[in-house]
Amino acid sequence: MNYYLNYFIEFVFGAGLFINALLFIPQALEIYRTKDSQGQSLLTFAGFNVIQLFTIFHACIHDDHILLWGYLLSLLTCGAVTALIIYYRDR
Repeated sequence: MNYYLNYFIEFVFGAGLFINALLFIPQALEIYRTKDSQGQSLLTFAGFNVIQLFTIFHACIHDDHILLWGYLLSLLTCGAVTALIIYYRDR
């Protein structure tokens, strides 16, 4: 494959992983700001966390550092949403 095309695809892939992780932050901030997690699906966010964890395992097995760091960041931000849903669930 062309070197520049390969580099471009790797760059866009890495940027996409970073953006994916950032997309959980507004949800976490909204839950924290309103102190209300009603309307948020704990099952959905817990499922996201499980998928992210196994993607991290996959990245480790295949020595894919871009995927590893992207999904570690995503697990951190999605995990924050999950924790806030649990914390504010019955308050």
